[in-house]
Formats: sequence, C-alpha cells, structure tokens
Amino acid sequence: MTQEARVALDHNVPKGCIGREYAGDGLTLRGWSCAARGPRRGSVVYLDGVADNRSSAVGVIDWLTQRGFAVVAYDSRAHGQSDGGVCTYGFYERRDLKHVIDSLPRGPVLSMGNSLGGAVAIQGAVGNERVVGVIAAEAFSDLRTIAIERAPRFLPRPVIARAFRVAEEQGHFDVDAVSPAVAAASLRTPVLLIHGANDVDTRPEHSRRIFAALKGPKQLLLVPGAGHNQSLNSPVAWAEIERWLSAFVRAESITAEPRTQTHGTQ
Repeated sequence: MTQEARVALDHNVPKGCIGREYAGDGLTLRGWSCAARGPRRGSVVYLDGVADNRSSAVGVIDWLTQRGFAVVAYDSRAHGQSDGGVCTYGFYERRDLKHVIDSLPRGPVLSMGNSLGGAVAIQGAVGNERVVGVIAAEAFSDLRTIAIERAPRFLPRPVIARAFRVAEEQGHFDVDAVSPAVAAASLRTPVLLIHGANDVDTRPEHSRRIFAALKGPKQLLLVPGAGHNQSLNSPVAWAEIERWLSAFVRAESITAEPRTQTHGTQ
C-alpha cells in the first residue's frame, strides 16, 4: 500500500520556471519554481497524485502564472525526483508541504492538488495561517476507507488488516491519522472541492464527506462524465476556479517582501 512505482518526468522545465530543491521533513524534494506573469496575486503550491510527478502540473502552471500567481510544483516524497522510499498518503507529506510553504515569499498561499495531492493540500492547511485557500480535486476522505475500497474484492478481512499493519511498520506512520475529512473539521479556510461525478476509483462520496465536515466557506463542484483524474480537464471547472480565486484572493492583501533564502455546484 505504501510502495509506489516512480514515474519519470516527461516534460522539460516550463517557460518561466526554474528547477529547485526544497527541504521537506527530513528529506529533499525536487520541483519547479515558476514566476507569475504581471502583478503578483500570491503563490500556489501544486501537489501531484499517486504514481505521478510534477510533469502533470504543466497546464496548471501555465494557467495560474498567466493570472498572476507564482507556482511551486514539486514531486511528492517517493515520487518523481524527490527523495524517500515510501508514500504515507499525507502523514509525512503534510509536513513536507509546511516546509515548502515556509520557504516562500510573504503573501497569500493557496494549496492545490489532485487525488493524493488534494488530500495532502487539505491536511496541510490545518493550523497554517499562511494558507488562504485550498483547491482539492478527487481527494479521498480517509486512508483506511479508500484502501479498503480499492483492495481486490476477494481478499478476506484478515489479509487486509495485515496489509495495514505492514504499511504502518514500513512507513512508520498511523493509517488512521491520515484523514482529510477529520482535518476538514478544523479548517476555516475557504475550500473548493472538485470531483468527477463518474469517478469509480475515488467515489464522489469522499468529497461529499469532506464537504460535510468543513466549517468555513466551502464549495463542491461535481463534473458530469468525469472519472478519476479527469475533472481538471473540464473548462467548466477552470471557469469556476477563476471565479473562486477572484472571490477569495485579492491583490491588495499581498505583501511582496521576500523571505530569505470541473459542473454543478453543491
């Protein structure tokens, strides 16, 4: 459950970006730092999904930088070119995210992610006053539920229980501590949830559970016909993201001093 095959980057450094290393929680993360075009509105940290890497962020980077956002897209631990041998689905990844955010220039920061990345974005926003908004697509509500749902149907419960124990031993983490839905209950930050209505890998019920737990400004956008990892391909989703950003991120709130160093709303 914790070991994921690394996928090689399939894209050169995008225009306006530079390769950078970021200090995570006890390891090095590798990614891109991309400058905003025009007046800067803030920073967005984009997080990839399972068995993915920052190459999938190229279109997101282009869209956001054109609208005044600086973007950081890095490979999650045990993914792409980042260090680490085990994915913990948010247990350590949320700590990595905090380290990356701490390294960014002053100003509003949004965390955004797809699938695993969305789950990490939600968990990593808890207690972080710099995060002014979260955009999460196809996030799972908790690790135990999604792992059981994705396990082969013929596996008996004792085998699944043993798989959880092995994962915890290998990854040195607590499976039940990985829960975007529990994290959501502590969030007052605006959150936009996006989910494919036809997602059979991570069913829309996961986003609905997160949505129900959220206490701050929230929105759930369901994209008809979209499966897993497909909702962000919808122009309707990006139109809603643009509207949502305009509502919750205002240019006048930015201080630019640097620090050292996708259809239907519910």
